[in-house]
Amino acid sequence: MSSRPFLSDSEQNVLGAVSRLAKGNPFEPSRIENERQALGPAFAPAAAVWHVDADLQGTSPNVGPLSELAEALAGSLRQRLAAGARSTPEQLRLYEGLIYYLLFYRFESSLLELIHSSSEGRAATYRLAFYGEFRAAFEHFFAIRGVEFPFEPDPDHALALGFQIRRAFHHTYWQIVGGSTPVAQLRASVWRSIFTHDLERYQRALIGRMADIPTLILGESGTGKELAARAIAMSRYIPVDPRKQAFVEDFAAGYRAVNLSALSSTLIESELFGHKKGAFTGAVQDREGWLEACGIYGTIFLDEIGELDPTIQVKLLRALQSRVLQRIGETEDRPFRGKIVAATNRDLETEMMRGGFREDLYYRLCADIIRMPTLREQVSRAPEELESLVRVIARRMVGDEADALTDEAVTFIHDGLPQGYDWPGNVRELEQCVRSVLVKGSYSPVRRRLEEAGPGIAAALLRGEGTADQLLREYVTRVYAVVGSYEKAARVLELDRRTVKAKVDPELLAELRESGRDAPR
Repeated sequence: MSSRPFLSDSEQNVLGAVSRLAKGNPFEPSRIENERQALGPAFAPAAAVWHVDADLQGTSPNVGPLSELAEALAGSLRQRLAAGARSTPEQLRLYEGLIYYLLFYRFESSLLELIHSSSEGRAATYRLAFYGEFRAAFEHFFAIRGVEFPFEPDPDHALALGFQIRRAFHHTYWQIVGGSTPVAQLRASVWRSIFTHDLERYQRALIGRMADIPTLILGESGTGKELAARAIAMSRYIPVDPRKQAFVEDFAAGYRAVNLSALSSTLIESELFGHKKGAFTGAVQDREGWLEACGIYGTIFLDEIGELDPTIQVKLLRALQSRVLQRIGETEDRPFRGKIVAATNRDLETEMMRGGFREDLYYRLCADIIRMPTLREQVSRAPEELESLVRVIARRMVGDEADALTDEAVTFIHDGLPQGYDWPGNVRELEQCVRSVLVKGSYSPVRRRLEEAGPGIAAALLRGEGTADQLLREYVTRVYAVVGSYEKAARVLELDRRTVKAKVDPELLAELRESGRDAPR
């Protein structure tokens, strides 16, 4: 055996930095310091927040040099190991991180092609053309005579983990846009929901257990809760079948989003848990519910979970705790193997105090909470962020015409909206504002249209006339007339959709429509 040490002190420092990059959270500030330590004088200063810029570009200036460094260092270290250099288990784990980093970027374009294929409707379960090349590269770096690694090198697992990391980065980075600190913290939080804060522990013990930990996303309407849910759902670990040389399941096939506020309680229970033939009127055959149909790699997104009826909350709690459920009308236990991501714009702590949301369900959901920043928070900390977001939205809408549309939209926002407008609809409202400027050259917020809807309700309030129910019915009707749907009206009013539907006055609604008072301006 060679008496030469495996690593010099400087090499160990570099290797440690690259290994931390391979196993760390790319959206945390530590990434920059690790890049600096790995590259030394070659480090290119970059923005503190790694995000999609206004031109939809996503390349960090240090990724290329780091990949070249990894290639050169991996080749040299592999030769030393083959020559019998003395190494410690800690050094070999650093070597593992280096090789994972190297292989990730060497095969990044092939992994990205799989993501694009799935988004275009082609299931990412076909035979991998690069499988043999990946396995050969992996074995080249790990199948070294005389070297006993303190872990079991597994090329199929490494490929599956690499694909998971690539999907997690893709969906988190490209879908959750914004350069403010709150959004940077959001991306880091989503990453932790996928891998926890310790990727090495995740790799050792948690890959098959993350479905047992539900995620709860809290935030106002329009903050992008479903984007965060999709990023988590699209980033589940999918194993490789070495016989087929393919992933065992398409990563996008097992995702289902359910807006609970848009369904009646009876329909929600049937859709989630399924039913037995004859369990109720209209149950003409046995039906598998969405939870039962959700496979081990699947995810159910329950949007507006704060609207869930307490009796159904009990059934959901059992499914989360015991991983079994029962269809309506039967007593047979059936397995639930997937992951739950839930979201709400309600204050669940207040709802628990009122008795509208069960404490035991909340405490089953609250281990992993993601809080969505409002657009107000983003803009208050970085006023320039508004124009940057408008440019990103415009780029996605009109491509090369983005600069002109951005100028139009920003000018209108400054001149046509109140100073310090608080964007109650958050990023969703900003998107609609840009669309409205694109189509009409202007934008009228819902609240302004409500204020302009007519003096009737305001006059009645000032005179102290009318019952509470009469005032509620008129206000609900005017809101519904403006926004055009029960669901949107429920969000504006912060009421249950069923309450909105019951309170709409058909006669007043007809009058408003006849007079044109409901038309967006």
